[in-house]
Amino acid sequence: KYFPTYKYPALHKMAFSSRFMFCASKAFRNPVICSNIAKRANKDAFFARQALGIALLQKYKQIRLSSTAVSTQDSPTTTRLMEFGQFVSDSMPKFVQSAEVTEGDELQVLISPDGIIPILTFLRDHTNAQFKQLMDITAVDWPSKPYRFEIVYNLLSVRYNTRIRVKTYTDELTPLDSASSLFHSANWAEREIWDMYGVFFSNHPDLRRILTDYGFEGHPLRKDFPLSGFYEIRYDSELKRLVQDPVELAQEFRKFELQSPWEQFPKHRKTVAKLESAKKE
Repeated sequence: KYFPTYKYPALHKMAFSSRFMFCASKAFRNPVICSNIAKRANKDAFFARQALGIALLQKYKQIRLSSTAVSTQDSPTTTRLMEFGQFVSDSMPKFVQSAEVTEGDELQVLISPDGIIPILTFLRDHTNAQFKQLMDITAVDWPSKPYRFEIVYNLLSVRYNTRIRVKTYTDELTPLDSASSLFHSANWAEREIWDMYGVFFSNHPDLRRILTDYGFEGHPLRKDFPLSGFYEIRYDSELKRLVQDPVELAQEFRKFELQSPWEQFPKHRKTVAKLESAKKE
């Protein structure tokens, strides 16, 4: 049914040998003749199985090559996102610096810091965009870059079932325009970025800390923030209130090498063994 005998001669030969063996065993009733026929049939079946395996392997290679050829081409989703990224870049060339489709078919647009309000307004109100929902705003700290903070806006278009990632950059002193006038969800997200990274958003209605304690110094998610912090808060039973004291075990910023974290222990054991052998001598 799946492998016709006229396409595979070995299968036809095996089927003929099997039928001949059945007829011979019925006709002659001779064990010697039947055993010879059985040996011949087994030999033919071996070659038939070998031919069948080769045919399956060739078929698998053809399917593999065809699937590889299809995967190398851009999918319709990727092509559509690339065209829309080019459309945004052509519509707002003053602010858009680059547009690309990353892994997972996600459109990413890099804009200048002064283009936050124009770009977000364009993406929200344009008929071909309709990104009405600001899902999240986050930040990344790159201390080695001139503009160390990278601000990321994740937008969703329910009408077109599409997401877009808008990225911009700033330093420690340059403020960014607040998007709270366009999206109400930007209020708390920008407060969190201010609290964790120290990025200031101008024209924000209520820019204050949202996660850390009152009077907290520093911004915890910066790469140069000490691991132990600057102060510790404890409850004083004598004063019956919370007390803020400098940390006793201050820890400076350190660079951890985690490629071989357990390498120090064998060296330590070798050193101890040498000391013990020296004491015995």
